[in-house]
Amino acid sequence: MSKGIITVLRFTSLRLRLVVVFALVALTAAVSASGIAYWLNREAVLKRTQDGALNDFRQEMQNRAAALPPRPTEEELRRTAEQMASGSAGYSVLLIGERAAGKPIVGASDPDVFTLADVPRPLQTAVATKRPVTDANAYPYHLFWQRTQRGSTPYLVGGTRIDGGGPTGYMFKSLAAEKADLNSLGWSLGIATGLAVIGSVLLAQVAATTVLRPVHRLGEAARQLGEGKLDTRLRVSGTDELADLSRTFNSAAESLQKKVADMSAREEASRRFVADMSHELRTPLTALTAVTEVLEDEQDTLDPMIAPAVALVVSETRRLNDLVENLMEVTRFDAGTARLVLDDVDIADQITACIDARAWLDAVDLDAERGIVARLDPRRLDVILANLIGNALKHGGSPVRVSVRTEPSEDPVAGEDLVIAVRDHGPGIPVEVLPHVFDRFYKASASRPRSEGSGLGLSIAMENALIHGGSITAANSTDEEGRVDGAVFVLRLPRDASGIEPGLQTRSSQGEVEES
Repeated sequence: MSKGIITVLRFTSLRLRLVVVFALVALTAAVSASGIAYWLNREAVLKRTQDGALNDFRQEMQNRAAALPPRPTEEELRRTAEQMASGSAGYSVLLIGERAAGKPIVGASDPDVFTLADVPRPLQTAVATKRPVTDANAYPYHLFWQRTQRGSTPYLVGGTRIDGGGPTGYMFKSLAAEKADLNSLGWSLGIATGLAVIGSVLLAQVAATTVLRPVHRLGEAARQLGEGKLDTRLRVSGTDELADLSRTFNSAAESLQKKVADMSAREEASRRFVADMSHELRTPLTALTAVTEVLEDEQDTLDPMIAPAVALVVSETRRLNDLVENLMEVTRFDAGTARLVLDDVDIADQITACIDARAWLDAVDLDAERGIVARLDPRRLDVILANLIGNALKHGGSPVRVSVRTEPSEDPVAGEDLVIAVRDHGPGIPVEVLPHVFDRFYKASASRPRSEGSGLGLSIAMENALIHGGSITAANSTDEEGRVDGAVFVLRLPRDASGIEPGLQTRSSQGEVEES
């Protein structure tokens, strides 16, 4: 599995999602609370400083600036501005008067700090504007203020004019101390937010551990149950939903164990019955076989009315004998007692011996080079070949061609594979039958339940291939025009079966591999 896929899986884990959700909720709540707290404190601090400075400035304008003569001198304005700025409010003052009509003069408490250029133009306009006196407006001039910034330092600028022709005054107060206090508050709230997020992550870990530990135990128990450990149970504690889930799992596991035990007992009884029946049938079959052999030898001298019945008895006795032998072989596979007896085999010689022993030399075309040696069980290979070639001769069409070749194995460790193809020139295998050709007792046509075979030949061939670590596939071959031109069975075996584990058995009747 690639690193990217592992990363995706990690980021989709339930624990991580719980932690991320907790962290996002805590971050949202903390940022919202900190933002509201900062905004409220900022407004409170600025308003308190602003109101204090403006009220003090208004009072100073009434007490000192209003006492100046209508045509004050520049020195009088400067001295009065210095007196107004010397209070505890800590602001600079700028007073503007007229020494003559249309000839303004300016007095500043500190010209290096505060001049008329520092007063915003909109504020100057608002302060100089005279408003009509009405019931709703008792004064023609009002106190106006504005927050401004010079460099990185915020300032409060306020201004008003004395009624009745007095001077115009402006105050200029630095808000650097308030900014520093608000910055400290912001840092404190940021640290508090970070601590809240960290705390929420830790709480999420605790919550995730509390929730996921039972889920992990449940998953581990389910895995063990899937591996066949049917006695797996969960320890149940508490009365919450997870405890109910554990009880349900235990109940399901107990029911499954009971059903599997019942099925195993019935399967074992069925296997034992088939094995016992097969053993019991061998004794009378031995006697019947001896009798049929005598009858077969005397068949030519028998009454023509009796001869067909004798031929039928001989044929059916042989068929019954083959069926019993096949059942014995099947029970050994199902019981897991089938084992390989390995030997070095020349494949060409082995196939020739199989064909010769069954008198198929005239009907089979062999394409196999001598010298291809494989280490396998010769008896089981003979069973496979006899079933595949016999099936091709019986249901296909002559000539039957058997070809042998070697191919690189899909498993690099295994080396080479031995590939034996058996092809006939019959009508082929119906498409709906192909998936079932290796099933036990499968009949391609329900209207023909009887046949000369036992219905186990191809199944036993597959079992013998599987015990070697190989396989058999069935398909239809086609000619150049795309028409079906017979069936082809391909046997693939490892060239050296000594690497097959001794405990590896063949598939069950359902087609699955079992390990004893």
